[in-house]
Amino acid sequence: MPKVLFIDIDGTLVNYETVIPQSAIDAIRKARSNGHKVYVCTGRSKAEVYENIWNIGLDGMIGGNGAYVEDAGRVIIHQHITEEQCRHIVDWLQDRKHEFYLESSNGLFGSENFEKASEPVLKLYMGRKGKDASNVTVRSIFPNMIFDGELYRDDVDKISFILNSYQDYIDASEEFKDLNVGTWGGAGELALFGDFYSKGITKAHAISVLLEHLGMKQEDTIAFGDAKIDIPMLEYCKIGVAMGNGGDEIKAMADYVTAGVDEDGLYKAFVNLGLI
Repeated sequence: MPKVLFIDIDGTLVNYETVIPQSAIDAIRKARSNGHKVYVCTGRSKAEVYENIWNIGLDGMIGGNGAYVEDAGRVIIHQHITEEQCRHIVDWLQDRKHEFYLESSNGLFGSENFEKASEPVLKLYMGRKGKDASNVTVRSIFPNMIFDGELYRDDVDKISFILNSYQDYIDASEEFKDLNVGTWGGAGELALFGDFYSKGITKAHAISVLLEHLGMKQEDTIAFGDAKIDIPMLEYCKIGVAMGNGGDEIKAMADYVTAGVDEDGLYKAFVNLGLI
């Protein structure tokens, strides 16, 4: 029976130096040639799913942690933060002197000083992943980020901001009860950034919407991820696969733990699951 595969990007498909292992490309292409459908399912917005990822060959994507669903070039759902919510977030962050960026299908939009302020944080993020961070810059991580764009927008999927302390996340959660507020960071799920996105948005919900569109069943699904944000996706799908480089929490709940992203983990999982 054909399966529907959902693959997180960062730390799963792409390593922490933004390189796609050739073995992962080969695995996806072979799986699709065997009749399986393959979607990336990521916290990234569509603007962050670059051409090298699409060139692998995909059936579509779920982005913004579930805010955006696309199949064969057709948008199935796209749930934005409202313009009013965006204004509230931007004003609140600027009042508190936080640097941030907006994630939209139309691009990534950085606050005035995000490029400078985020560089040491991104270096720490990469270092926590066990990678050489000496040459990390904002432009190497976000090559197309716009720094002079409009920040009051009606097309935003998610907003990420630099945490000065964990208290900033607590304060944001209190201030924005109409939104989901989360954190992300590095190895061990340590918090470096906070983020905002719409209520009711999860990767699992987006998968259910896509399956209904495809006329396929939950029992036909396999999910691959490495982080806490991926846990609802792994719980929802029939089989949940955690990467060897993933956090302890996701590895503990997964049905199967494969090798790390740089150790041909996706390819090995595809073989062991009979997909290729």
